[in-house]
Amino acid sequence: MSIQREAVRRVTATTFDQLLEKVRYDGAYPTRERAEEAVRLVLAGLGRQLTGEERVDLAARLPVEAAGILTAEIPDIHPLTGWGFVKELATRTGATPATTRWDTGAVLTNVAALAGPELMARILRRLPSGYALLFGRVELMQAA
Repeated sequence: MSIQREAVRRVTATTFDQLLEKVRYDGAYPTRERAEEAVRLVLAGLGRQLTGEERVDLAARLPVEAAGILTAEIPDIHPLTGWGFVKELATRTGATPATTRWDTGAVLTNVAALAGPELMARILRRLPSGYALLFGRVELMQAA
């Protein structure tokens, strides 16, 4: 078995409970319930932004419960920038943009780890600008 296939197999073995605990730790949330709120909010929001094969491939690498949250959402016709994404989530919850940005980072950095570098590169090419930092990646600018 190739190293890449083995890595995907290990990653997809992550359970929803493990994902929640990782987000709880990374986000310094006081309870598992608070971590789950963040996961549900951010994955639903991402489901409204991500389309195509990248959406399908990401869902395949997430725990079943997380994939269900992502794919239950109908993608928006007009995708939001990364900052627009954070502001939209903040508006939905009534939280501050700063808190929502924290939640987004705590969740999406773990999603990026499950996705792997190749899929993350494809996802970031599909999404508008501003998402790389949310996923814990460097935002690269294309030369004019």
